[in-house]
Amino acid sequence: MKKILRALALASMLPCAALAQQGDTYRETKLGLYASATEAHAMMEADPRAILIDVRDPSELMFTGAAEGLDIHVPWMVLDRSAFDADKGTWPMKRNPGFEAAVKARLDALGVTAGDTIIVMCRSGSSRSAPAADVINAMGYAKVWSVTDGFEGSTLKEGGSKGVRAVDGWRNSGLPWGYKVETGIAWTQE
Repeated sequence: MKKILRALALASMLPCAALAQQGDTYRETKLGLYASATEAHAMMEADPRAILIDVRDPSELMFTGAAEGLDIHVPWMVLDRSAFDADKGTWPMKRNPGFEAAVKARLDALGVTAGDTIIVMCRSGSSRSAPAADVINAMGYAKVWSVTDGFEGSTLKEGGSKGVRAVDGWRNSGLPWGYKVETGIAWTQE
């Protein structure tokens, strides 16, 4: 009886999950491999060959931190410091033209095979980890995961700290992180 009740409860949640995902097609990858930050950390603990790639701009790692256990840092998008957008009050991001070559060189240096697990993480899982995962998959890697809540997670929707990234994500889930990125891991513009 308990098994039937559990199955019914799970089945009743499936339409809700499908509706929630309809608006998030930009987060989807061709492989359909997704993990929360907590799940990604567990994957890394269980599989010593699993590789974690952070695709955020270097300034994000410097000011908000990076996951411990990070293997590769190559930004998918980089801040264009030469083009301030006065209307938006910020700098635009542009695609890193050296992404593929830099990632391939790092994966080769680590001896990563086509069947090894690769986990890709950005700030919030909203717009960089999925396309980066697709590009890495197109390079011949078959198990490329996108972290759905990223390093910083989602924003609070109400209260005095509304808009602050304090929901889920690697940093907010109590997973190990710090501000120092090792020299062999940190991306440098070549």
